[in-house]
Amino acid sequence: MSKKVLVLGETREGSLRNVSFETIAAAKKISGGGEVVSVLIGDSVGEFGAELVNYGADRVITVEHPHLKSYTSDGFGQAMMAVIEQEQPGALVFGHTAVGKDLSPKIASKLQTGLISDVTDIEGEGEDAVYIRPIFSGKAFEKVKNKGGVDFITIRPNNIAPLEREERSGDVSSLSVDITNLRTIIKNVVRKSAEGVDLSEAKVIVAGGRGVKSESGFEPLQELADLLGGAVGASRGACDAEYCDYSLQIGQTGKVVTPDLYIAAGISGAIQHMAGMSNSKVIVAINKDPEANIFKVADYGIVGDLFEVIPMLTEEFKKVMK
Repeated sequence: MSKKVLVLGETREGSLRNVSFETIAAAKKISGGGEVVSVLIGDSVGEFGAELVNYGADRVITVEHPHLKSYTSDGFGQAMMAVIEQEQPGALVFGHTAVGKDLSPKIASKLQTGLISDVTDIEGEGEDAVYIRPIFSGKAFEKVKNKGGVDFITIRPNNIAPLEREERSGDVSSLSVDITNLRTIIKNVVRKSAEGVDLSEAKVIVAGGRGVKSESGFEPLQELADLLGGAVGASRGACDAEYCDYSLQIGQTGKVVTPDLYIAAGISGAIQHMAGMSNSKVIVAINKDPEANIFKVADYGIVGDLFEVIPMLTEEFKKVMK
């Protein structure tokens, strides 16, 4: 049996986030051939509608309002509920992002339905869809099936591949929603994180731990990450030592990432850190201690000084990428 699926698209700094396309791919799996409708909420987001259609959305609904320039759970919640009331979907798919993790419980509560969060894979299609999600900090996985009501899931970025981009046709319409009674209004956003690739969506991450020894110790890691088109991350130890900002923290109390390549430099491998990166497709560990815990999850291990190994890797990659 087919069902209509609403997916939440996200923008960041004037462009669509990759997770917006991944939610469409997930929705196609669980729709059973039904309609997939992408929703964009913001101040000026109408220009992105056609691109979501090209990535598989059958229709796009935009909700634009000056109070939606920056995310607030009140504003986006009002907008999303208005779309849900109009469309009456059989399923909802959000990204397991900062926005999705904050907004999805609010919407689920209003709909009085369950929420299956942090889905990394989907088995089956339509009514037979089974959702796979990590538990116990990634040590095990559970399979969850919805037994009634609206299917509502959030998907972890970088796990469900987007559909191939094609020139497709689909309706892009706007819905007028009066955003009122906001308890929070964002006046200004000050970003501490560095410009560049979004850490949660990066295909390559070069992460440093206490072994980088100082703030300047991250410079060779940044050079390698830039060369590979990736992002720099950090363990909590490096953040606590004030070598970098907490916005780079990866782990149980930081960001959970699943890049194609994760290079861990000077990271011992505390269980809290590995909970945030152990599902990376390929893990390369660099550490002077051959007994470091990080080697237990690494696909490739290099025992050595990161300040010698990282520059050598950078030079070798430069030769290959010429």
